[in-house]
Amino acid sequence: MKENIVKNKIKKSKEDKIFDFIIYSVATLLILITLYPMYFIVIASISNPTDVSSGNIIFWPKGINFRGYEQLLNYNQLWVGYKNTIIYAVLGTCMNLIANISASYALSRKNLVGKKLITFFYLVPMFFGGGLIPTYLIIKNCNMLDTRWVMILPFSVITYYIIVGRTFFANNIPDDLWEAAQIDGCGNMTFFFKIVLPLSKAVIAVIALWSAVGHWNSYFNALIYLRSDALQPLQIVLRNILISNQTMSTMMTGTAATEARQAAELIKYGVIVVSSAPIMCMYPFVQKYFNQGVMIGAVKG
Repeated sequence: MKENIVKNKIKKSKEDKIFDFIIYSVATLLILITLYPMYFIVIASISNPTDVSSGNIIFWPKGINFRGYEQLLNYNQLWVGYKNTIIYAVLGTCMNLIANISASYALSRKNLVGKKLITFFYLVPMFFGGGLIPTYLIIKNCNMLDTRWVMILPFSVITYYIIVGRTFFANNIPDDLWEAAQIDGCGNMTFFFKIVLPLSKAVIAVIALWSAVGHWNSYFNALIYLRSDALQPLQIVLRNILISNQTMSTMMTGTAATEARQAAELIKYGVIVVSSAPIMCMYPFVQKYFNQGVMIGAVKG
């Protein structure tokens, strides 16, 4: 009897079924629209460039070959760029977390002295910058030009991350928890490291993911502040590879020019895969925290 009642309650009406069908259809379509470009880049990077340029590659690769990846992997500078980018991403993400998480927690506390002034101090650079030339001169005076530190230290404070973290701490770390910790003899530093941080995995993971992606894709700062080839990140190395291959293809004639253009096309798609694959592999490990972080600042009932 109880099972029949439960089944009747669970049974959906015709309108509910139609609504679910529409929702799932739209969601499936959006997933395909999002994933297909990435899938096309992968199959284009291992297909015959002639078929790719003529539009014969749609769902399946044709003339499978790995010439583009072979040429990419033969560039010694590619591995130097990978090493540098990993260093910049790891150290830069750690520095972003240290600078922004600590600042956002402090600004979320109601009893912070000078809270409005400090908040104003952080908000102004979000809308007004000093400009490229003053920034360059400051970095030069700090002796960070053409060093690894220029990719890590000067741009570690990001106001948006502080706002996101402050919202999370204000909504999820109640003052009552701090008062209870004080009764047990807990100080500010102990409370922050042993209670606040373990309860803040969601916002830490979200900011870490954003920071890692930002450092991984960063190229402008390297163009301005780095001169040595040994310090160039992956994005600059890949850019140089593309430019050199395109230049070679325009300088050649006849069959050699055709082969050079085909190689340049394969390398173009291979570069996208090589630069995107590592950061995409990292996303599934922080996805559950990222989904929680998306709701930071949402209206709570």
